[in-house]
Amino acid sequence: MNRIVLISVTIFTLFSCTVTQQTVAQNAINKNEIKASMIKALEWQEAHPIMALAPTDWTNGAYYTGVARAHETTNDMMYMAALKNQGYRNNWKTFKRLHHADDVAISYSYLYVDRAENRRNFVDLTSTKEFLDAHLYMPDQWKEGNDKSEMGKTILWWWCDALFMAPPVINLYAKQTGQPKYLDVMHKYYIETYDQLYDQDEHLFARDMRFVWKGSDRDQKEPNGKKIFWSRGNGWVIAGLALLLDDMPMDYKHRPFYEELYQEMAAKILAIQPDDGLWRTSLLCPESYDHGEVSGSGFYTFALTWGINNGLLDRKYISAVKRAWQALKACQHKDGRVGWVQNIGAFPEPASADSWQNFGTGAYLLAGSEILKLK
Repeated sequence: MNRIVLISVTIFTLFSCTVTQQTVAQNAINKNEIKASMIKALEWQEAHPIMALAPTDWTNGAYYTGVARAHETTNDMMYMAALKNQGYRNNWKTFKRLHHADDVAISYSYLYVDRAENRRNFVDLTSTKEFLDAHLYMPDQWKEGNDKSEMGKTILWWWCDALFMAPPVINLYAKQTGQPKYLDVMHKYYIETYDQLYDQDEHLFARDMRFVWKGSDRDQKEPNGKKIFWSRGNGWVIAGLALLLDDMPMDYKHRPFYEELYQEMAAKILAIQPDDGLWRTSLLCPESYDHGEVSGSGFYTFALTWGINNGLLDRKYISAVKRAWQALKACQHKDGRVGWVQNIGAFPEPASADSWQNFGTGAYLLAGSEILKLK
């Protein structure tokens, strides 16, 4: 069944945050400006807290993952102060839905602080361990295939966003505790999601089973007849892959799978990058909402730059990520707020100069943290 979409209106184009290729060519990366831009984004977001469900929910999990990576790159104590403050406020706890990958995303920041501080009992990881043990090893209705909804809730991670929320946390926990069993069970559930949602032809992930083509006239389609691939959804996946590979042991037996998946997705994302640098909310039907969107683009910029910095992508793509960063930077308001972020959702929708979310700020910080490492 065709999805009804709103036709993008001229105002989106007139006030889009994208920049011209000529402007990009004239603006080399200035690392001091990037650092200042990132700090402004942090300060504004800390002064304007927002959440979908709770202070420990996935939106804050994604935001503070960006804060953690910004600290790792810059060693600026403003980021560490933000990380510690939220950890103290949260009492180092996860959110409550033990079956739901979203609710452990916050633990990436806890694990980062634990590693960075390297002080015994500074961070209490009890809640993280309890969550992971229940999440990975206890039965629930999704694992048992008892939820027959059209979204495909018959596996633990039935939506592609989950591949950002839980796997990097599990991987980092396995690394820091020296317990590889967690990594092996993570791989088991990751493969289930891959098998269910990854499109072998397009090298992109469907958000959930509603958007997986089955060769039926009732399949969901874009107005141009193409499959629906959501920008932020695929941003969650490839950014999660970069985080995974960054901490995964080089000799881990399944590492080649993650490297190959990363490279396949990266090649596709680079091939469809618009000339102005920012990806649209609908990857294969960019004309639906013909303006750049920051959360998906921020995650892509982070992941692609990480690949260049770590030898998984050719350095010829540096111009592509620089172009993306310049366009992202143009989406930041003078007060530090990062605009043009699609609201919480599960499929392509429009954004605007004034639309913002904390996870959009997290994506912005992730992107800046890797751009700063470019040589």
